[in-house]
Order: sequence, then C-alpha cells, then structure tokens
Amino acid sequence: MGRNLTNKCKQCRREGVKLFLKGERCNSSKCAIVKRNFVPGLHGPKMGKGSRLSGYGLQLREKQKAKRTYKILEKQFRNYFKKAIDKVGDTGEIMFKFLELRLDNAVYRAGFTTNRDQARQLVNHGHILVNGKKVNIPSYQLKVKDKITLKPKTLAKESFKNIGERLSKAEFPHWLSMEVKTLEAQVIELPDLNRNRPNFDLKLIIEFYSRQ
Repeated sequence: MGRNLTNKCKQCRREGVKLFLKGERCNSSKCAIVKRNFVPGLHGPKMGKGSRLSGYGLQLREKQKAKRTYKILEKQFRNYFKKAIDKVGDTGEIMFKFLELRLDNAVYRAGFTTNRDQARQLVNHGHILVNGKKVNIPSYQLKVKDKITLKPKTLAKESFKNIGERLSKAEFPHWLSMEVKTLEAQVIELPDLNRNRPNFDLKLIIEFYSRQ
C-alpha cells in the first residue's frame, strides 16, 4: 500500500493550515503552524505562507489539502472524482460522502484514534469490526446503519484503557453516533457537505479535475 512519507508538519506548513495529522500535538503550542507558519524550504521565511497563486495554483493547493487531510494518494483520490462525476447530483457533495464514509476516516471521526494514520493502522491490522465482522480495508465504504466497534482483544490493550473517558468529552459529526458505554459507533445518516466545514474547497477541486 502506497503512503505519503513527507514529514507531516511540512505538509501542514505547505498548505498553510492545520491538517491535524499528528492528533493532539496539533492543538498544542508545539504545532508547526504555530511555531513556523511559512512554507518549508530554504526560502520559506521570505515567502511567508506562500506566493500569490494563479487560478490553477489555487485549485491544485485545495486538491493537495484534501488528499493530505484524508491520507489518500493521487490515483485513489482521482478515482473518487471519476466515481462522483458519473453519479446524478452535485459532484462535490457526492465526493465528500465518498471521503467521509471511508472506514479509516469513520474510525478517526468516532474518536477511536487521534489521527487518521492511527485509524488506518487499526483497520489494516484487523482491529475494527463492521456489523460484527472484521474489515481490514481502510477505503471500505460504510453505509447508513453500519456499526463500527473494536475487537474485544483490542479493547483490553493498555492504549485503550482510558478511551471511554476521552470519548465522553469528544464531539462527533452529525452523521455518526457513538454509544460511549459500549464503544459502538453507528452511521445514522449520510454526511452533508453543508453541515460540515472541511478545510478545503471542493468546488475548486472539481474544477481542477474537470480541466484535465
């Protein structure tokens, strides 16, 4: 499986926004965006957050931002666009649903992990159950009424000892419910782009791929 091995903090600095790739560290004073809010590289301090971009440049940056947020490489991200444009409806809305309903993203949104890398690792290693069955494919598309749980052996691990306390303080997206006592998450409706505020502009992303 391909991965983006670029330093996580550099990815955030390149896009000029927090992508929350390091979990709790991104909310602390150690965050790279707080300490060095300029693009990485030799001339970064002189350029600040980045030089003025053309229309194409803006589209490209939004696409890169979304890819890095969901930890997806170019081929798979483009495939989501192709699938979305073939369906009836708003392409951006449909693409957003594809991205949010990935199993690794839902595991992260449910609060089982503090970042998507950890979520993907849990899924890859077979720690996640969907409707009681093991699913180890991070890109697996969830449906309404699907239930997500951790394997009992996984819950017994030291790293999940205080997960209930953490989840009791967590906020969840409108499309996902969490039963803290049983640690069971469920997809209760489809993600709605208008009710969410992603850190990227899907209209610009659609424009970027439409001109290819």
